[in-house]
Amino acid sequence: MIRILLAEDQVMVRQGLKLMIESDKEMKVAGEADNGKEAILLCEKQAFDVVILDIRMPVMDGIEAAKVIQSRWPRMKIIILTTFDDNQYVLETLRIGVSGYILKTGDTDALLRSIRSALTGGLSIEDHVAAKVIPILMKQGEKNEADPSLTPREKEILTCIGEGLSNGEIAERLAISVGTVKNNTSQILNKLDLRDRTQLAIYAIRHDLV
Repeated sequence: MIRILLAEDQVMVRQGLKLMIESDKEMKVAGEADNGKEAILLCEKQAFDVVILDIRMPVMDGIEAAKVIQSRWPRMKIIILTTFDDNQYVLETLRIGVSGYILKTGDTDALLRSIRSALTGGLSIEDHVAAKVIPILMKQGEKNEADPSLTPREKEILTCIGEGLSNGEIAERLAISVGTVKNNTSQILNKLDLRDRTQLAIYAIRHDLV
């Protein structure tokens, strides 16, 4: 069973999201919170597979809560949920290392796909949000060649990560094992001195690998 923590201050919205999530029999909303501070307290008491945070909440917002959860429980995947497709919000949450950024206007299938993508190491950003953010990322800093120490295989995997593919999808595309993908991803992180897959995705975009 996939255990999910849902933090959303509007009760009716939270109830609707819970119904959407639990329409999948393999998923359960095992914790509910009204704000980021409550979400952190729940994480201290029990383990969750995925934490879904509304970006705007009283007491502590989703961005601040994501920073704490990411640093204290890095194995918990974080998805940011919002009605605000503001570019700066997206960029800030990506820098934290979240696994997804989806809008509340999305449908059930999109929400469930994002949850499953997060669990397999993928990065989910709704298309029209990505269309706004990727050009900004490409403009930030000078374009440089990718690190010359990267092997051709590592560059292929980095490109796939930049496209938001999960480990399983990368393995299928490149006809290699998931274990090989994981090992190469770890090597890439070490070579580039980066923290997580989100930073790898941004690196791939900035260095014209996507």
